[in-house]
Amino acid sequence: MKLITKELDILFEDNHLIIVNKPCGILVQGDKTGDIPLLEIIKKYIKKKYDKKGNVYVGLVNRIDRPTSGIVIFTKTSKALSRMNEKLKNREIRKIYWLIISNKFESNEGTLDGWFKKNSKQNKSYIYENEQD
Repeated sequence: MKLITKELDILFEDNHLIIVNKPCGILVQGDKTGDIPLLEIIKKYIKKKYDKKGNVYVGLVNRIDRPTSGIVIFTKTSKALSRMNEKLKNREIRKIYWLIISNKFESNEGTLDGWFKKNSKQNKSYIYENEQD
């Protein structure tokens, strides 16, 4: 899947940070697939927008899995990356995970118990009532 820079969903940008809403299916960092990761897309975006010469620095504060969508925080300087990492370490940044479930339940409240197992070929995880081998 290709994502061109004009399709970036930028939620916030200043001199230090760029925060984007990553669509599902896009890598955050490069892997063995060779697909273009969001990190490189952000670098190209900054290089073009600010007419930067040479290499562009982009630091990655957090990652999310390829099949998920959500907020990814990048920094434009190493100092900003260090500060953001410190905020993560001190739990000053709050992460909230939402899961969308297609099944209907008897109640709007309760607990869902089970075991997750990843299917590496599909790059998806499934829930089971019992632990799987």
